[in-house]
Amino acid sequence: MSLASPSNREQLARIAILDYRMGNLRSVQKALQLVGADAWIAASPDAAEGAEALVLPGVGAFGDAMEHLHSLGFVPLIVRAAEQGMPLLGICVGLQVLFEESSEMGWHAGLGLLPGSVIRFPPPLVVPHVGWNQIHPVREHPLVSGVPDGSHAYFTHSYYAQPSDPSVVVATTDYGLDFASIVARDNVWGVQFHPEKSWRVGLRILGNFVRSVAAEAG
Repeated sequence: MSLASPSNREQLARIAILDYRMGNLRSVQKALQLVGADAWIAASPDAAEGAEALVLPGVGAFGDAMEHLHSLGFVPLIVRAAEQGMPLLGICVGLQVLFEESSEMGWHAGLGLLPGSVIRFPPPLVVPHVGWNQIHPVREHPLVSGVPDGSHAYFTHSYYAQPSDPSVVVATTDYGLDFASIVARDNVWGVQFHPEKSWRVGLRILGNFVRSVAAEAG
């Protein structure tokens, strides 16, 4: 698996990483820059001006994430971007908030950009699910281009997305049950693992995202 970085300025994609007080921001930024993105951290909707794509990193609880997205004014930006076809990538909790709802510590409404719910791993599975696990692509998609079946990525989560539309599932992972570890519909994409912590596989996936954004931007 090769990791080709863009060789000229024209291949760069302008990507805003939304700072809603929940993300592993600097590591995500460095990883995106490593694969050729012009990536910056946006602490407000205005700071995302000029972006060709948005990234929602996430660490923590679903309810807190949605509260911060609302209080910081990011929700209208994200919904408008999705409706207008701007590429959007959610990471970990950033993937989960793309869905309609979560049962984590009570019921919470998500962004509703993807159909389905976020639920807790059932007993007797140990939570959180932490460490390296395999991803298994179930259909072709730009995010998994050049990513072999069974590639390892780094996970840390207690809840997982359960899409109500199976067609949004791009890859699954086995943790006592098969759950959706990569999802996508149109321009809205998400990964449950942390690509910025997943070495060459993670960089390959982020590179695929950057190249897709650059191609879309023309």
